[in-house]
Amino acid sequence: MDVAREMRDLRCVMGVEKDGALTDFQRKVYAVVSQIPKGRVMTYQGVARALGCRSCQAVGQALKRNPFAPTVPCHRVIKSDFSLGGFAGAWQGDELVRKMKLLADEGVIFENGRLQNPELIVVLPLPNSTAEKQK
Repeated sequence: MDVAREMRDLRCVMGVEKDGALTDFQRKVYAVVSQIPKGRVMTYQGVARALGCRSCQAVGQALKRNPFAPTVPCHRVIKSDFSLGGFAGAWQGDELVRKMKLLADEGVIFENGRLQNPELIVVLPLPNSTAEKQK
């Protein structure tokens, strides 16, 4: 994953220079989340693992500050228990309704607060995985 290239591409798509105040960690989180295809989701834990990080909460904090939404689709990140998690810094109310609608528009359905089709979970390769070492 070329984080610098991913962020240049995002700036180009957005048409503005928005990442001047971003940390390296935020850039990496946004690069991983940018890889989640429409109609699929990834867990906060999955994003953390893809980065070689142990903190799901740090991933959530980075996504809460996402200046590139919806180009960086933070609405596609959910909790490991298949519940929605937060959105735009909120854990309830209108923002969660908005997150659920964004996902439903992509075909990702939640019932009783849980993802109905776990096969929609994306798992990216771990950093320094065996497959990467063989390259």
